[in-house]
Amino acid sequence: MALIQWGIVSLLLILAIEPTASSRSIIQMPSEKQTISATDGTSGHPGGLDLYCESWKFTVETNNAGRWSRIPQKCVDYVKEYITGKRYLSDSEAVADNAAAYATSVGDSGNGMDAWVFDIDETLLSNVPYYAVNGFGSEDFDEVSFDNWVGLAEAPVLSESLRLYKKLQALGFTIFLLTGRSEFQRNATELNLVNAGYRNWKRLILR
Repeated sequence: MALIQWGIVSLLLILAIEPTASSRSIIQMPSEKQTISATDGTSGHPGGLDLYCESWKFTVETNNAGRWSRIPQKCVDYVKEYITGKRYLSDSEAVADNAAAYATSVGDSGNGMDAWVFDIDETLLSNVPYYAVNGFGSEDFDEVSFDNWVGLAEAPVLSESLRLYKKLQALGFTIFLLTGRSEFQRNATELNLVNAGYRNWKRLILR
C-alpha cells in the first residue's frame, strides 16, 4: 500500500481560535474575576500582565482554556503587540522552517500520493486587518461582519506560509485546502488565495 504523508501546519493566531464548546478541559486558567491583585498592580498572576497573558495563550494553544468567547480584556495590548510585531513573524518563520525540513526528510515517493493539508484563516491568509477594527479578539465574534470581510477577498498573505506552500509544491506534494468557511464563500476565498500568490492546489474543501 502506498504511503500517504499528511502534513498539517497551523500557524496559530490566538484571537482566531474558536472557543471550545464541545468539551470541557480539566486544567484551566482562572478567569479575570477569579484573579486577585498582584504586588505589581498589573494583574492577578505573579510576574505581571505579560506573564499572565503568555500563560493564557499557552492554555488556549494546548486546548486547556475551557470555554471562552473573547480574550481577556487586559490582554488586548499583548495580543495586538504579538500579531503586529516581530514575534509573530519569527514564530511563523520557525514553524515554516520546521515543516519544510520535515517535508524534505520525507521526500517525494513519486507515486502522486504525497499530500499536505493547509488551513486557510491565520495559516495561509491573515485576518489581522479585520480584527484590528474589532478589538483584536476582545469582542464577541460577529459572523455577519466576518462574512462581509471574507467577501472582500482582501485578507493579506502570510509570507512564511506562502514560502512553505511553494516549497512543498516543488517537492512534489499535492496540496489540499481545508477551511471552516462556508460553500457560498468559495469564489471570494479562491480569488483571495490567488491574489495572495497561491496556485495549483488540488482541492479546496469548505464547510
